[in-house]
Amino acid sequence: MGSADIVPGVSGGTVALVLGIYDQLIHNISQGAHAIKQLLTRDVSGAIDTLKRIEWIWLFTLLAGILAAVFALSSVIETLLDEQPIRMSALFFGLILGSIWVAVRMLDKIDGISIALMLGIGGAMFLLLGLRSDTDVADSAAEVVTKPWWVFFLAGAIAICAMILPGISGSFILVVLGMYTEVLGAVNDRDFTVLIAFTLGCVVGLALFSTLLNWLLERYHRWVLAAMIGLMLGSMRVL
Repeated sequence: MGSADIVPGVSGGTVALVLGIYDQLIHNISQGAHAIKQLLTRDVSGAIDTLKRIEWIWLFTLLAGILAAVFALSSVIETLLDEQPIRMSALFFGLILGSIWVAVRMLDKIDGISIALMLGIGGAMFLLLGLRSDTDVADSAAEVVTKPWWVFFLAGAIAICAMILPGISGSFILVVLGMYTEVLGAVNDRDFTVLIAFTLGCVVGLALFSTLLNWLLERYHRWVLAAMIGLMLGSMRVL
């Protein structure tokens, strides 16, 4: 997952889906979100019980693997993407293509709604990613903070959703929102006020979206999986 997150346009959620740990990941994240809600409502005993149900060893092992890949492979993959862009694109194109096949086989039934979701979301994603040439960040773009803190909060809440969705990257979401250079500027300027706002937005967005996604997976697993297949189909345009 860490290796995939390094590559623009490729999501770690795709790898989680292929490895069969996607549902487990979303469930654990939503449990954490539920525990936070219980703490905010002063249900301390309930929060402790919820925290005990989280697979902490599994989560920390997964996080350690992601961070290890990011630190160990970021420079290698960045170099390969620069020197061998076609071969690397082909490699990740094959990864996503294989992921789509695995995801299709996970569907217990392919009905009309599933097909409509795959084609509809895939087509919408394909068209959205066509904006990339118009919204891509130029090398000369100024990395300065011009937006108020609450805009960073909203941007973080929206962009973090891409982390747990196959087929879409958080960096692209920030580019579409026009916040990519703003966030880079905040990092470079050590503007902790907006960075904290962005981080809090990520926490809130992840908590809310993971809860919704877990609810949808429990009730409409087939259709949610079909929607994710559509996301992966559309995301292949980037590569």
